[in-house]
Amino acid sequence: MTERPYRLSARFVETIREPGTYGDGRGSGGLSLRVKLTARGHLAKSWGQRISIDGRPRNLGLGSWPHVSLAEARLKCSLNLLARQRGELVTGKRRTVPTFAEAVEKVIAVHAAGWKDGGRSEKLWRSSLRDYVMPKLGRRPVDRIHTSDVMAVLVPIWNAKRETAKRVRTRISAVMRWAVAQGYREDNPAGEAIGAALPKNGVPRRRHRALPYAEVAGAVETVRRSGAYPGTVLAFEFLVLTACRSGEVRGAVWDEMDLSGRVWRIPPERMKAGREHRVPLSGRALAVLQEARALADGSGLVFPSARGGPLSGEAIAKLVRELGIGAVPHGFRSSFRDWAAECSDAPREVCELALAHVNTNAIEAAYRRTDLFERRRALMQQWAAFLAGSEGERPGLVA
Repeated sequence: MTERPYRLSARFVETIREPGTYGDGRGSGGLSLRVKLTARGHLAKSWGQRISIDGRPRNLGLGSWPHVSLAEARLKCSLNLLARQRGELVTGKRRTVPTFAEAVEKVIAVHAAGWKDGGRSEKLWRSSLRDYVMPKLGRRPVDRIHTSDVMAVLVPIWNAKRETAKRVRTRISAVMRWAVAQGYREDNPAGEAIGAALPKNGVPRRRHRALPYAEVAGAVETVRRSGAYPGTVLAFEFLVLTACRSGEVRGAVWDEMDLSGRVWRIPPERMKAGREHRVPLSGRALAVLQEARALADGSGLVFPSARGGPLSGEAIAKLVRELGIGAVPHGFRSSFRDWAAECSDAPREVCELALAHVNTNAIEAAYRRTDLFERRRALMQQWAAFLAGSEGERPGLVA
């Protein structure tokens, strides 16, 4: 009878003739050689692994000898142990690692519930990944994506489109962090290492085109006389008077307006920061709302489109562009901020709150609970008076 060794050897595997199960010793990960006689009397040798998966013992087949050698069986055994540690072994079958494209769908599904911009974030995610990432990484399993692969995506656009490249990197990183959390990989190839590898040379950041504040009144007058659809014209002027974002104005509904209290309350779900924003309404802003009453179509929207429903995201921008006004809608917030800094003595925090900017100083934000509404009301009335060219209504300071 062949002497059974403590650990299997290639010689023993080749020469053993007695049927039975022969383990590979402690620390082998459950590897064993199974020897048996077939129905035709032939001797068959195969490899097996006893392993616990999800708390239950399982027997995995690793192939037959001599097609699978002892060294190869040990390697398979080690890989299975590693796969179990990563969560890739489920009920005895190896879990398929998703491709980057498949992982993107999972990540979008996780984040979509928290996006409050009507699907705009999802659209931006999909378009940027489709244009810059999917051609190179879309079909590749997430565990086979390396830092060099991410570099190959980012380097061609890093200098020419720095802001776009940063967003693309952030989105790749989010997908890779999901893969790490799911046990598909142990590192994030779009993390700190790539940040150190990408060039740091400064590329001027493209800002929203804005007018000098002295030219804003003329732009408002140009729009008023354009003969364009009244809903777009009024929405533009209201946007300028309130210094709000285009989406906030286009989505405004009458239920948000307190005309007697002269305040517009924008709910958290429509704000970029996810917090309610109270907008003081100047006399001219109230007049614009009164004119907008004639546009009511039963939808509840303050500025409905000509075909019903809200104005499109391009409606105001297109009107401004076609009239040759050298700014984009968002740029009028910048015009207002410049005017507030140079033509009023309003404290910085009043000006920033007028734009609904979040205080990035955590300690200061924790102690300041007021939104300085009455001081902002005075500031917005000054802004309306400035746009109207009314010297008599333009006080010098905001206390």
